[in-house]
Formats: sequence, structure tokens, C-alpha cells
Amino acid sequence: MRILVQRVTEGSVTVDGNVVGEIDAGLLLLVGIADEDTPELVAMMCDKIANLRIFEDDEGRMNRSLLDLLAGGDEAGVLVVSQFTLYGDVRKGRRPSFTHAADPDVAASMVDACAAWFRTAGFRVGTGEFGAQMRVQLVNDGPVTLWVDSDELRRSRRG
Repeated sequence: MRILVQRVTEGSVTVDGNVVGEIDAGLLLLVGIADEDTPELVAMMCDKIANLRIFEDDEGRMNRSLLDLLAGGDEAGVLVVSQFTLYGDVRKGRRPSFTHAADPDVAASMVDACAAWFRTAGFRVGTGEFGAQMRVQLVNDGPVTLWVDSDELRRSRRG
């Protein structure tokens, strides 16, 4: 599972000219599901992201998490957008291969589970529309953009 995390002051997803999901300040998550990913991975990844200290405290340091914002009564939204192209393999040729991306039925349920995790945690959640041609707009705050890869999380930091 790969998630591109962007701290935003606002974000929205439009399909066929209609806004299908939007948030004010919070996180935009572009979510890619691999063919070997499991539902248990969703909770681990969502918990990691919700606890990342990437929001500024009163001194301007990145010292607060999404959960800290929620606990402090601050508005914090999460916009979850399916992004199978995060598994595009460009090592050979000029056309990306997506053979490691999960089957759409599997991926759709896992992306939905990701959105559900954040809803259950108490966040305002917006989503894209799985499989649709989407236009994603955002105002990146900072800019803060992080790459969270489940394979990397399971690997030891000590080499």
C-alpha cells in the first residue's frame, strides 16, 4: 500500500463537473493498493498517518498530528482519493506497467476501508469516485508532502 500524504488548506475532487468530495484544512491522501495488500494493512497505514506530527504547534514547529488537531477541537479533514498509478512501474520501456496494482474490486474496498477508518476516528472525510476520471484540486500547505509505503514501514531502519 502506498499513500502520498499532502497537508492542505483545502482540497476537492470533481467528477463530470460535480464536486464529489471536499475538505478544508487537513490531509489529502492519494491511495494506491498493491495486489498483495491485505485489509489489515489499512488500519496500520491509517494509524501511522493519523499520528504523523506534521502540523504546526503554537511555536510553528511540526509537532502536532491529525489526531492532536481533532483532540484539540480543531477542524481537520481527510480527503481520500484512489490512485492506482502509484504502482506504475517505469523501469522498462516508456509506458508504465500497472501489473502490481490490485484488482479494481479489491482496491475499491480497501480504499473505502481507509476512508471508513478516518470517519470512525471522528474526522470529516471526503472521497473521490473510484474508477472515475477525477479532477483533484488542492492548496498544499507548507508545502508538506510525504510518501508512506507499507513495504518501507515493515523494513528495519537499521539496514
